[in-house]
Amino acid sequence: MDYSSDIAFTDRVKSIQSRKGSRFLYSRMEENGSWATEITPMLANYIAQQRSVFFATANEEGQPYIQHRGGQPGFIKVLDNKTLGFVDYKGNQQFISQGNLADNAKAFLFLIDYQNQSRIKIWGEAKVIEEDADLMDKLLKGTETNLIRPEQVITFRILAWDRNCPQHIPQRFEGDDVRAALHEKEERIQELETQLEALQDKNSLAGYRGT
Repeated sequence: MDYSSDIAFTDRVKSIQSRKGSRFLYSRMEENGSWATEITPMLANYIAQQRSVFFATANEEGQPYIQHRGGQPGFIKVLDNKTLGFVDYKGNQQFISQGNLADNAKAFLFLIDYQNQSRIKIWGEAKVIEEDADLMDKLLKGTETNLIRPEQVITFRILAWDRNCPQHIPQRFEGDDVRAALHEKEERIQELETQLEALQDKNSLAGYRGT
């Protein structure tokens, strides 16, 4: 590959871009360094805030498959400047992603921040690691493990990533954030009602003394 973006911009894709008028824009992007290939502080911070991501693989015949992965913020951890890791929990026991990765290491992570209407696409290669207690402990650090059943670890080596435009992303908010905001407003309302009641009592007392 001449550019990191060639992982997605194949000759066929570039031909279509040329036909539809966007190749010039992307050729300038390539000349300016193309997509990042390592984890920057911005990407690390973005990943640390994720509670929900989509993880895509494909089997040896090219049939794609996508799974949702979720957890507390920080459930995906940066292992080095090119590698991410997360715990794979026991689920429905289909093992489609694991089977796909056994035949085809190519994988993809799609991260979306609904609140701030942004998304990041990450291309790479992934593998499943079984029975590595030290790595498992490292990835579980800071996680409440009493209600989960960790089974194995997935590591993801980044080949390229790109921050996508926010177009068409609906703005949504996490339930915990909404509940916290509502609780704060409820406390403020209660405080104001208490103050109002005190003022009403004071005015009533003043009116009584004036009669």
